[in-house]
Amino acid sequence: MTAANPLLQDFDLPPYSLIKPEHVEPAVDQILADSRAAIAELLKTQQANPSWDGLVLALDELNARLGRAWSPVSHLNAVCNNAELRGAYEACLPKLSEFWTEMGQNKPLFEAYDALAKSSAAEGFDVAQKTILEHALRDFRLSGIDLPAEQQKRYGEIQMKLSELGSRFSNQLLDATQAWTKHITDEAALAGLTDSAKAQMAQAAQAKELDGWLISLEFPSYYAVMTYADDRALREELYTAYCTRASDQGPNAGQNDNGPVMAELLDLRQELARLLGFAHYSELSLASKMADNTDQVLHFLRDLAVRSKPFAAQDLEELKAFAAEQGVSDLQSWDVGYFSEKLRQQRYSISQEEVRAWFPIDKVLSGLFAIVQKLYGIEINELKDFDTWHPDVRLFEIRENGQHVGRFFFDLYARANKRGGAWMDGARDKRRAASGSLISPVANLVCNFTPAVGGKPALLTHDEVTTLFHEFGHGLHHLLTRVEHAGASGINGVAWDAVELPSQFMENWCWEPEGLALISGHYESGEALPQALLDKMLAAKNFQSGLMMVRQLEFSLFDFELHASHGDGRSVLQVLEGIRDEVSVVRPPAFNRFANSFAHIFAGGYAAGYYSYKWAEVLSADAFSKFEEEGVLNPATGRAFREAILARGGSQAPMVLFVDFRGREPSIDALLRHLGLSQEAA
Repeated sequence: MTAANPLLQDFDLPPYSLIKPEHVEPAVDQILADSRAAIAELLKTQQANPSWDGLVLALDELNARLGRAWSPVSHLNAVCNNAELRGAYEACLPKLSEFWTEMGQNKPLFEAYDALAKSSAAEGFDVAQKTILEHALRDFRLSGIDLPAEQQKRYGEIQMKLSELGSRFSNQLLDATQAWTKHITDEAALAGLTDSAKAQMAQAAQAKELDGWLISLEFPSYYAVMTYADDRALREELYTAYCTRASDQGPNAGQNDNGPVMAELLDLRQELARLLGFAHYSELSLASKMADNTDQVLHFLRDLAVRSKPFAAQDLEELKAFAAEQGVSDLQSWDVGYFSEKLRQQRYSISQEEVRAWFPIDKVLSGLFAIVQKLYGIEINELKDFDTWHPDVRLFEIRENGQHVGRFFFDLYARANKRGGAWMDGARDKRRAASGSLISPVANLVCNFTPAVGGKPALLTHDEVTTLFHEFGHGLHHLLTRVEHAGASGINGVAWDAVELPSQFMENWCWEPEGLALISGHYESGEALPQALLDKMLAAKNFQSGLMMVRQLEFSLFDFELHASHGDGRSVLQVLEGIRDEVSVVRPPAFNRFANSFAHIFAGGYAAGYYSYKWAEVLSADAFSKFEEEGVLNPATGRAFREAILARGGSQAPMVLFVDFRGREPSIDALLRHLGLSQEAA
């Protein structure tokens, strides 16, 4: 079996078509066994007299081998989920968790790192090497290196269980999303929906060998109904199914219920924090982040809420008045998207659907590439003839001065058995190998856009264009690093609350006339986006930005408060309702179970860290204000941003990098101005 197992072979890009569920566990078992033996061997020489190459570089090689096998498996589990693969993936989670806990609690390994950090050789290390050692020693302590043996054992048990629970949360959400569909045979029920949405629903029905149209809870389908369906009862039915996924409420109540999973996750996170000497999990979360303490985060979020809530209340009053004019005097949650879109159209004569025709996928991609090529001095070209996990997947290469820099996969469209949302993950890190050769980075960029239907190319809403730019910003952070040490290259070692800086930063070009000119063109005629339409888009940019801001603050404060106050007797829902009392203006119905599908914090690494989006938005808005001052496509400013932020990865503290670029610490003013939430903007 070993000879035939692709996960145990050396390869450039993963041989996705060859990877089978039966390969996964044997490969992981083999690699973990080999790694344990290799670490025991290297410690014989490195514990007393460690060197960078003998210790850090040797471990990088071992980690890279494990990553080479596990990364494609983890990726396939997210984008091509099936029962067999899921079973193999989940069988490996406790084994991997146990291995990483062992590494974190390996006293001789810790002593070797500590000795290396204190050695005379370390004085000559570059800044990235010093940071990597500093972070490694911090992470040993956060892994319980100083705990008594019994508590170390408990730490390992908790980590293993947390890994399993996070996967269960994600799986139950995916299963719950796919468990509900609505078959429509009377087209009149779809009145108000766009032709493209109906075509997508017809295509979904045909795939199930049904006549008519099939509505699902995948986001493009859900969004279309909530935004355009005239049938209020249909909107209510879909809203109810969507906001009660994986819960004790709604049409599939009790199936795939994430409630018990959340309760156990929170208990274990709190126990873990206490074990390591922290008052609560929010405090533990900040031990490796940019923010100094929990009070600073809460003050930041509440300050934003106080500034934003009056604008949100005004947005809601305008929406209620508009809905009342249309005959709906009791505005409900399933009406908000529908009447918001109607009000946007009335006020600005523009809709997301109208602009879709101007954003065909290939035009958006070519424009996106043109922007970053001008800013960062790189070239991007598409590659053909590669092994893939789905026919829609595309592969691109970045070159600089003719030299290879890295590659990235795009998997852009929603489909069955694919996790919802959008993300970037580093498929391979840039690093200097022990042999001296330079390993180039590879990224996976995943979205869930509406695919091509009815002979038309895939046409993006402007919101989807913004999502694409966001994820590509993460990709550039991973790919354009100049750091050659694995522990600080790309996004490795970057504080979690600064990792969204490059992604949110990229979104700005979706609103700049110079950027829009490059990414838009009518899918039939190629005609440029008309000035009149551009003017409407820019005028509508901050439509309901107050409502959107308090919604994000609701999520951020809920997450942080939930992890800071767990054990005070309140349920998850009671914590959420308390935050809504404080910051929200739109109150969802009592059956809403938003938390049960909040995968970011229960399955996605953002626990007590969702505030990072807003924190980094301050950084990104202020960083972009330099481009506003010097020219939004100014290559000199672009190169400065690349060298200060993108190229240096996790080699130094985020504030040091930001100040190097901006010349000062960040200010909140640019964000409020960009969103129209300041008196100056208003």
